[in-house]
Amino acid sequence: MLTSNPLLSSAILSWFFAQFFKTIIDSIRAGELCLKRFWETGGMPSSHSATVCGLAAAAAIREGFTSSVFALSLVLATVVMYDAMGVRQAAGQHAREINEIKKQLGDDDSDNLPEKLGHRPTEVMSGAVLGIVIAWIVCSLVPSGA
Repeated sequence: MLTSNPLLSSAILSWFFAQFFKTIIDSIRAGELCLKRFWETGGMPSSHSATVCGLAAAAAIREGFTSSVFALSLVLATVVMYDAMGVRQAAGQHAREINEIKKQLGDDDSDNLPEKLGHRPTEVMSGAVLGIVIAWIVCSLVPSGA
């Protein structure tokens, strides 16, 4: 299935490699292997951006810039990346503040809200570039008739 659908392959592989690189980067920063980071949101690079840009880039390469598939995937990518930098970043900031209030009140830390929800612009852009590169590689490797 994946090898026969370069758009889906590009999106899934872009997500996978973004999460892989995020895990490696955070493990290096922490000085220890952080495998749980693979399944978490936020951080460098943005897997949301990588996924939707991988899809949009593959659509552009395979279907053309004037296709409906590209138009839909471009709009989706724009909304997702805007959301990652805006709404989800604000939600992460709110979570940090709520967790700090809970800490000041002496509440148990075990049920803190997740704080790494959104992305800085550099994280979103690096995810976008990663998705485009993955799409280019996938579309280069998978024959057009597949």
